[in-house]
Amino acid sequence: MAVEVGAVPPDVENKWRALGLWRDVSLGAAMAETARLHPDASLYVHAASGATEAPLGEIHAAGRRLAGSLYALGLRPGDTLAMQLPNRIENAVVIQAAAALGCVALPIIHIYGPAELAHILRDSSAKALFVPDRWRNIDYLERLARLPALPALAHRIVLGGQAPPDCLAWSELPNGTLPEVTVDAGDVALLLYTSGTTAAPKGVKHSSRSLFAELEAQKRGRQGEGRWFAPWPSGHIAGTLGILGHALLGRSLVMMESWEPAAAAQLIERFSVEQTSGTPFHLAGLLEAAERDDRDLSSLRQFLIGATTVPPAVVSASENAGIRCTRCYGSTELPTLTQCAPDDALDKRLNTDGRLNPGCEVRFVDDEGLDVAPGHEGELAVRGPERFIGYTDKILNTNSLLAGGWFLTGDIGRIDPDGFVTITDRKKDIIIRGGENISSREVEDLLMTLPGVREAAAIGWPDQCLGERVCAVLIVDGEPPALASIDAAFRDLGVARQKTPERVEIVSEFPRTLSGKVQKAELKSRLFTAASITR
Repeated sequence: MAVEVGAVPPDVENKWRALGLWRDVSLGAAMAETARLHPDASLYVHAASGATEAPLGEIHAAGRRLAGSLYALGLRPGDTLAMQLPNRIENAVVIQAAAALGCVALPIIHIYGPAELAHILRDSSAKALFVPDRWRNIDYLERLARLPALPALAHRIVLGGQAPPDCLAWSELPNGTLPEVTVDAGDVALLLYTSGTTAAPKGVKHSSRSLFAELEAQKRGRQGEGRWFAPWPSGHIAGTLGILGHALLGRSLVMMESWEPAAAAQLIERFSVEQTSGTPFHLAGLLEAAERDDRDLSSLRQFLIGATTVPPAVVSASENAGIRCTRCYGSTELPTLTQCAPDDALDKRLNTDGRLNPGCEVRFVDDEGLDVAPGHEGELAVRGPERFIGYTDKILNTNSLLAGGWFLTGDIGRIDPDGFVTITDRKKDIIIRGGENISSREVEDLLMTLPGVREAAAIGWPDQCLGERVCAVLIVDGEPPALASIDAAFRDLGVARQKTPERVEIVSEFPRTLSGKVQKAELKSRLFTAASITR
């Protein structure tokens, strides 16, 4: 069993067990039982090339066959099985296969370029990788060709088309027999990479227990047992939890290959969807498309909104459309810490991120790690049954996981007398664009490779749809680079398009602390004031 850093005390674990939030069963065993009980639960995936649909029973059987093939290729329990796929039925099959074989599933955001992909594959020691041959304008085979030597990566498996000589085609995988495997519920079952304050994405490890606890919190905190709609990519924690909700709870699920507001409104109407989640970007687009195309969204009982700053105006617009909008707060490390309930007062749903989920606890601490006075703002230190079991980088564990099982989130907030938590700021230096975390440091390091750039700061520029867009603030020697040239340079560097700056500001100096660190809060204040922007 994996050894936790910042282990949770036994009495706290016992409390979680008493609440029904701490299960001693592996994902593989639970998926087999759910497929037996709910074989007809449907997974429908909308794509530009055409929709696909499959029942859970068939997906589970296909996953076990794939697990047998992977065993024949030499994969064993504990190995990491990576996939970089847009949303499709095969994502669910790969996750079923990983669970059946006792492997660690590693969904990777499908738009990550060769630079991010290479880091993730190296850091995770992934033994196998699934990719499509192409998706839209992305040539994944060209992406594979640009990867450096990765000794641990024994198999590159391609879906569709002709596989290159150093790859395997999904359709030509060998047959194999899946052996009986024993997996501890506390072992690593899922690995996801999320951007943070460090330059490279960081690996977040979840166990079967933490994932079960999150899904149980979803069941208790949200209305309806009908069909769900998931707009998220599977490499995002919310997208992965959508697939796991189908596999472990037996709930019917509608997914999209990529976000299209008009198609989302049509699917919600067609399937009488009751539950969904997203960012303000998703909700605003959905409401606009429904009004424009005269779509009926009356089946939608709840829209869980989070992953970035939530403007009260967006919640009000949802309410006016008859959709109960409920804010929430969480992270890849602890997916849902707080959430509002549909029957909470409108003021709470407009202006707070909700109450703590069952079993979850929060402390508000200062820079010295000491609790602040009640009602005052501080950094959130949290713990709960859905908390991750550690990072792949042990140094990050030391800095983030505290005695007693507490996790330092890097976010600032407060709690009111009614128990509602409000997130007010971010202590960690990230940009959240459409719900995706982008490391400012990573963007800055890339900007510093451009000719004439003497210093660079990456900040989030306010955007009504996406929350923030990447803004490059530069001190330059000579002629400043044009936005188009920065765009071209980032393309050549092979990083995700979302990380490419969409605005450039040129300054003569940065505001700094006495130690020389750029004061980004002050920098933002100056730029936003000059542009007449308020946050």
